[in-house]
Amino acid sequence: MELILLTKVVNLGNLGDKVRVKPGYGRNFLVPHGKAVPATAASIAEFEKRRAEYEAKAAALLGDAESRKARLENAVVTIRANASTEGKLYGSVNTRDVAEAFTAAGLPLAKSEVLLGEGPIRRTGEFDVPVLLHADVQTTVKVVVVPEE
Repeated sequence: MELILLTKVVNLGNLGDKVRVKPGYGRNFLVPHGKAVPATAASIAEFEKRRAEYEAKAAALLGDAESRKARLENAVVTIRANASTEGKLYGSVNTRDVAEAFTAAGLPLAKSEVLLGEGPIRRTGEFDVPVLLHADVQTTVKVVVVPEE
């Protein structure tokens, strides 16, 4: 399936690139999320007419991500979880918990922006969690997991 990208997509391409992807990825993710359109003659012509508009939108999103990165740079949030005396959690702290903790602290963060590469956090302590705010903007935040009293 050939598509024209309307935004930069990590590990795929930049705005305006014509890419070939598997049909399911294009049909179920890229097109419904507004990241791409099918590469037909009509859509190519429409894209070229609106290229400046798409580039301005991409620049605005990048600027917003940069400003959010500046606010999140040295952010620390504490999450209380039910834990044993050895420090092992009875549950786990996942991306949703991290995103909700930062949002409650006044730093809005979406669950999809939090990257827990090694899976959920299952013990107490301090953790550096990577956050992907934009395809070009990534930062690290500190999450402290402490046992409930």
